Amino acid sequence: MFDEHAYSVPHRTIGEAVEIRATATTVEVLHRRQRIASHVRSAEAHGKTTKPEHMPVSHRKHAEWTPERIGHWASEIGPETRALVDVILTERPHPEQGYRSCLGLLRLAKRYTPERLERACHRARMAGARSYKHVKSILENGLDRLELAPPPEPEPVEHPNVRGGAYYASGVRPC
Repeated sequence: MFDEHAYSVPHRTIGEAVEIRATATTVEVLHRRQRIASHVRSAEAHGKTTKPEHMPVSHRKHAEWTPERIGHWASEIGPETRALVDVILTERPHPEQGYRSCLGLLRLAKRYTPERLERACHRARMAGARSYKHVKSILENGLDRLELAPPPEPEPVEHPNVRGGAYYASGVRPC
């Protein structure tokens, strides 16, 4: 972190003590007096600048994904899957934090069928569930095959202070 902005370093040096050398246009990171990273300086407060080559190989695979690409894949399964993926990606502080959950969710279509995944995503959304684990549990327990009960009708409130529609329709008001 330099000047309220995070700059990446090679993953093998995370947690190590480093020095920062900065100019008006460049930020260099030195480890044991050797330059290990160089970035164009950013004025974005609380932002981050990351180079793919600084990530471990396992993280680079996820860098190939974008919210649009994941959303497109979800749309091919169906609108309920797309809606759940959109919720997962937008509720996280950074969409990247939802990639693993979304990719796992989308892989469930291979194991269970796209139709079952669609029904499970619908059930999960109606229940307020927002993760791969919830949808997987719905599928494993066959809950996607059960009909969703309609939400209960609210009980009418009987109370002396509740006047009802007739009071307002009459136009007569006590003083």
